[in-house]
Amino acid sequence: MTTEELNNVTYGVDSACSGMIGSASRVGFEGLCYNDIGKTDLVNSYPEGISVAASWNLELAYERGQQMGLEHRKKGVKILLTPVVGPAGRVALGGRNMEGLGADPFLAGKLSAASIIGIQENVISSVKHFVGNEQETYRNPSGGNNVSVSSEINDKDMHELYLWAFQDSVAAGVGCIMCSYQRVNGTYACENENLLNGLLKDELQFPGFVLSDWGAQHSGVPSALSGLDVAMPNSDNYWAKGALATGVQNGSIPSGRLQDMATRQLAATYYVFGDQVSSPPNGYGLVKDYTVDHELVDARDPSKKQSRLQQAIESHVLVKNTNYALPLRSPKILSLFGYDGTVQPTSNPGSGLLGLLWSLYAQGVNATADDFISIISGTPIEIPQIASNGTYFSATGSGSSIGSYISDPYSAISQRAYEDNIYVLHDFQSFTPDVSAASSACLVFLNDFSTESSDRAGLADPRSDSLVTHVADRCANTIVVIHNPFIRILDSFYDHPNVTAILLAHLPGQDSGRALTQVLFGDQSPSGKLPYTIAKNASDYGPLLNASYVPMGNPQVNLSDPSGFDYRYFQEKSIEPRVPFGFGLSYTTFSYSSAHITSNDFSSAPASPPNPTDTIPGGTKSLFDRLVSVAVEVSNTGIIYAAEVAQLYVQFPGESIHVLRGFQKQVINSGETRTFAMELTRRDLSRWDVVSQQWVLPSGTTKIMVGSSSVDIVSTVELVRQ
Repeated sequence: MTTEELNNVTYGVDSACSGMIGSASRVGFEGLCYNDIGKTDLVNSYPEGISVAASWNLELAYERGQQMGLEHRKKGVKILLTPVVGPAGRVALGGRNMEGLGADPFLAGKLSAASIIGIQENVISSVKHFVGNEQETYRNPSGGNNVSVSSEINDKDMHELYLWAFQDSVAAGVGCIMCSYQRVNGTYACENENLLNGLLKDELQFPGFVLSDWGAQHSGVPSALSGLDVAMPNSDNYWAKGALATGVQNGSIPSGRLQDMATRQLAATYYVFGDQVSSPPNGYGLVKDYTVDHELVDARDPSKKQSRLQQAIESHVLVKNTNYALPLRSPKILSLFGYDGTVQPTSNPGSGLLGLLWSLYAQGVNATADDFISIISGTPIEIPQIASNGTYFSATGSGSSIGSYISDPYSAISQRAYEDNIYVLHDFQSFTPDVSAASSACLVFLNDFSTESSDRAGLADPRSDSLVTHVADRCANTIVVIHNPFIRILDSFYDHPNVTAILLAHLPGQDSGRALTQVLFGDQSPSGKLPYTIAKNASDYGPLLNASYVPMGNPQVNLSDPSGFDYRYFQEKSIEPRVPFGFGLSYTTFSYSSAHITSNDFSSAPASPPNPTDTIPGGTKSLFDRLVSVAVEVSNTGIIYAAEVAQLYVQFPGESIHVLRGFQKQVINSGETRTFAMELTRRDLSRWDVVSQQWVLPSGTTKIMVGSSSVDIVSTVELVRQ
């Protein structure tokens, strides 16, 4: 490519794709189409990232990625803008936590890696948002601030918390990483030399390319020199009109750097597509306006229906079940209440702002198009606490997916009523409904709203909680189902004696209602586990509850004070949660044997990683060497088959908290015992040393703790290093 052609492929141009880089037609390169998930017709809506996290299922994460990748490949997409591991779930009210993979870096890293491997069987995956993008408030300059918020992160926390899942993503072979909007330690992430060239391309040996979030580029030559490779959706003020080529000519940009920007894209493209990148052409099934007649490209694969349904089923987490109120057993009368119980009245693209609402999955929210324009632009407005226009099954914002249909709770339960001769009553409008005393069970459907560009209004909606209490005061068997994007406080009704079951359904995609009935009626036992901690009171989250920023004019947030978040913070402060991280009930019971070490190279291993210059994508190769293998036997002592997630936590010498370092999910038949085997790598057992700038195995006694949640530890073994 000529210098001008190299310049052309570094920034976005207008197209029907979410983004499209320029071309170099002379050499047969026609650009690359970037797209968010589900922003088109004739594709499926899959469970949101938080639902994947709640499943704790690596196989389903892979299948979801593979299926989404294939659908978008058929639509002419070359880069799919997912998965999300930033935000990492630090801020309880963070607006984009629903897109992420939970509030633990280890869990997110494993699920991200599985997703990437699946996606890249068909298209390039872009993991995002790098790094420290923990709040939506002031993510861009707004509200009197000339700059965005700066995420202040110390070196130890960067490695052990915020970089961890990105490192797993690089090790999995991800081709693209999207840098985030906000500043990090005072410098915008997309022009941050330490982040992009230092941590990502040097330390982690990332061979792919760095993409800006849409509008996150803030400079020309500095961003190019600092490691940004592609600017989206354009670079009119910085790289366009041959600006980089001019920089090469005048010596402000080395010619090798411009070549590197293009080479990284082409290398990732060949890695995923081989020589088939043009099949089908860019944006083959995408259009700007879905109200006009256009060629229909059906990307759906009917053979994947069961897998997609299973993904939705396993995202449900049962957190209360008094006297086995669930599963429902031959109910005669079911009374259904709550605004989330039925389908939203509109899911129609429209044109202009109406089309925007459709693509953002915002038509279920009682807000105007102008409201959403204000939200997207960062203009402070009152954010709705709930999506009151109908059932909530997907993220709102760039992470939304529209889907082929909406299986809402009422429709799915009505189908079951037809099959099982159940009489169904419903009132989805009133917050003080009449309640039939003859009801076998009363189901109350709630949700909590969350959107990109703004942080959430609260962790519990008082009016929704009053609806639960109102029904429970009149119905002895009240079951609460919540479609929640992240943490949802339950204590206003958790201890009500007539609230017999609480099911957190998260955002399960288009098969929401169908998956729910599978769980409610016992076709499958719930097997999800919480990927975050539910407190008894919102105040228990302390400084981790809200987005923060001081001072105005130069807003900053210290992500290292406190360092630990979610269950780490609760352990450090000795706060008893309402529902702990990793918890989830089943319709059966499990018993654990004592954990035992099956292989151990920990004690004799050198403290520092051997052969530090022997690197792979992800960093020093020896960091991923297995040092310890742990096994535990788990027995299903109940009467039905179900899946269990065994979890392994590590407590480092001299520390009071334990952190997730392993998990495995298996289906166990009634009366059966299965062995759960988990491996610990050098990185899993190391701490980041800020002096030597490397991962180091600590001296002393390291505890290996196995159990069914972060607080339900059933067995501990010790590893000793002198």
